[in-house]
Order: sequence, then C-alpha cells, then structure tokens
Amino acid sequence: MQNEIRRDKIIGSRRLSNYFWSFFLFVGGIGFLLAGISSYLNINLLPFANPTELAFIPQGLVMMFYGTLSFGISVYILITVFLDIGSGYNEYNRIENLVKIVRKGFPGKNREILLTYPFSNIQSIGIKITEGLNPTRSIYLCLKDDRKIPLTPVQDPTSISNLEEEAASLAKFLDLKLENI
Repeated sequence: MQNEIRRDKIIGSRRLSNYFWSFFLFVGGIGFLLAGISSYLNINLLPFANPTELAFIPQGLVMMFYGTLSFGISVYILITVFLDIGSGYNEYNRIENLVKIVRKGFPGKNREILLTYPFSNIQSIGIKITEGLNPTRSIYLCLKDDRKIPLTPVQDPTSISNLEEEAASLAKFLDLKLENI
C-alpha cells in the first residue's frame, strides 16, 4: 500500500523568514510609533533617542503613519503564521488514480482547499527554472487543458539538482514524462 500512495508535506507560512520579518517589523513599528507619539506629547518615550525635538507636523505624523503600517503588517504575518496558511500536502494515489492537493486557507467557509485531478487529465510533470533578481524553481502538474498547477511551496529556491531529482522521482512514480516549461 505504501508503494501505491505518495504524500509530500508542504510547509506553509511557518517558516523562519516569517518569524524574522514579523519580529523586525514589530520592533521597528513600535519604535516609529513611540517616536511619533513622543514628538506629539513632547515627552521622550524612547531611551536611545530624543524624538521630542521633531516637529509633529510633518515628521512626527509621518513616523506614526509608518509605525502603524509596520505594526499592522507584522500582526498580519503573525496571524498567517498562527493559522499556518498555505500548509498542507500533495497526495499521489495510484490505487484511486487521483492527485489530491490540499492546502489551508484563511478562516471561513473555504478554509480547506482541496484540488483533485484524475490521472487521465494529467499530461506531464513540468519544471520551471528562472534565474535573476527573483529566482524561481518550481515543479508543476501539467494538465491536458494547458493548465499548470504548482506543486512546490513558496520558499527559498532549492538547488537545481534537488529540484530535478524530486521532479524525476515524481514523474517516475506517476509514470509520466518530465518536461521543461
């Protein structure tokens, strides 16, 4: 039975980079907010600077705006980490001839996302590699109606050899051809 079903776990938003950015934005946002409030109240709320010398309009107001924005983004990232948005698994079932892609979304009616594709609709396994400023290295499920469903999570780019090895293993398991997109 284990040879007939393959399940690949997908890590969602609970990545080290999200924890780092949430902390960084939270601390920076609080600092900017305190600097803006200090310039308004003329009371120094920061031990390492003296923002009371700033004029509230426009510097203090702008600092409060950026602090609120930074704080809000950090809270949003923390909520996505807490809810584990994007996590799930890809299941390849040769017994039922189905590929199931399961992910967690935001709370609500459609919290769990389930995509199911029969083997008869699958054309191949595709690899897409783009280099440059924003490199991407992804494995796709290429369907006969020209849709390409991503199977790899959003993450730091893995090495090309690991990506090719994983794609070749999946193509062999599903008995499909491997192509470059």
